[in-house]
Amino acid sequence: MLSIASLYWGLSFPVIKAITALNHALLPGAGTWFIAAAAMAPRFMIAAALLAVFRRRGGARTTPLELRQGLVLGAFSTAGTLLQTDGMQFTDASTSSFLTQFSAILIPAWVALRSRRNPGAVVWLCCALVLAGVAVLGHIHWGTLRLGRGEWETLLCSVFFMGQILGVENRKYAVNRPAPVTLIMFAVQGAALLALAVGSAPSPHALLVPWTSPAWVGLTLVLTLVCTVAAFTLMTRWQPRITSTEAGLIYCSEPLFASVFTLFLPALISGWAAINYPNERATLSLVLGGGLITLANILVQLKAIKTVDAL
Repeated sequence: MLSIASLYWGLSFPVIKAITALNHALLPGAGTWFIAAAAMAPRFMIAAALLAVFRRRGGARTTPLELRQGLVLGAFSTAGTLLQTDGMQFTDASTSSFLTQFSAILIPAWVALRSRRNPGAVVWLCCALVLAGVAVLGHIHWGTLRLGRGEWETLLCSVFFMGQILGVENRKYAVNRPAPVTLIMFAVQGAALLALAVGSAPSPHALLVPWTSPAWVGLTLVLTLVCTVAAFTLMTRWQPRITSTEAGLIYCSEPLFASVFTLFLPALISGWAAINYPNERATLSLVLGGGLITLANILVQLKAIKTVDAL
């Protein structure tokens, strides 16, 4: 089930890339921040509405601790999603999916810094592998040591996603139920991104233009129902049945799924939506850079699993 969730999240990368491309076609001249916010706000607003309908059957009220966790997760995930979506306008979807996994290395580094304890040779090796993978994927210019805007924004988004992951695993929230927390998180994301879209819109009419496109509506529904509601429902239901380290190992497949989808899905979407979004190619830099990052994630998760088994 978690592999299916990873498949759905992998699908989200080319879908989001297509939605932003369609927004550019429908609203030429609009700013990239508006394009990103207008692409993501409906996703989380609809998802929150659907979860609210399902929550009516539960009957139990949201506790103050669940509200607090939902607000924290919503703040981190909003910043991460916005940066990721804006960055994807300047880099490939497959590159974005691999760079987002930078958060898996940041977490043990942060924990080691907070506890003032050496994380060990394996973690340092994995950090080196990730940095090498980032350099390859970002086509870094060694003379100036510069990455492009898309790569920098994606790396920064992974910092906020790290905060989201740490917020989920915080022990003080252990008694919280996942359904109300997820609902609040989606509501925060939808409200914040809608506010940004309204504030950055070139005109009030621009907010309505995308809804006139059947392709845009169709892609948004796929992103909402499959990549958001279905994926998070699978995660919250099935992840507690295995350890978080085992789940992290499974989630390493997300960028691999995304890379496969980008080999054929963009052309199919382009034919339907009438946009110019060509298929990506499995270049040497993608295979090498993505492979280094995936290997680092796997080594970190395997180390964590061995530690848990030893305890």
